Amino acid sequence: MKLSTIKEILPTLDNVEFKLADGTFVPEHFHVTEIGQITKHFIDCGGVVRTEKVVNFQLWDANDYAHRLKPTKLLNIIKLSEEKLGMADAEIEVEYQNETIGKFDLDFDGRHFILKNKQTACLAGDACGIPSEKQKVKLSELNSNCCTADSGCC
Repeated sequence: MKLSTIKEILPTLDNVEFKLADGTFVPEHFHVTEIGQITKHFIDCGGVVRTEKVVNFQLWDANDYAHRLKPTKLLNIIKLSEEKLGMADAEIEVEYQNETIGKFDLDFDGRHFILKNKQTACLAGDACGIPSEKQKVKLSELNSNCCTADSGCC
């Protein structure tokens, strides 16, 4: 989800709720402790120099159980962050500590923001020799003579 999308959604909500992919919710007394823009400048295994930018939200739950972040408050924090940091309209990445600090993509199911598990991937698959798709083989096209009863292979 891009920053512009969350800004469109927030005014339509009564509450801000984040839900993990396993169906559990981030405690309702969470705080957004940071909003920022992260730039990652790196080289992939194929030797290509790359730059990625994301908008980062850090969620934290403290022991102040009466705290509730309302949509207008989060929208104001986002607007202040854009003004002070000059943030781009980039994809949002959410940091949240469960067992360890996790990084999540953000989605919306019509009522809750969903923290989607991120996956690693090779960006230079063609340079590594990794097929882009699992190769499909028809069993009928395999050499069926390789393991006949009299072939000696079994």
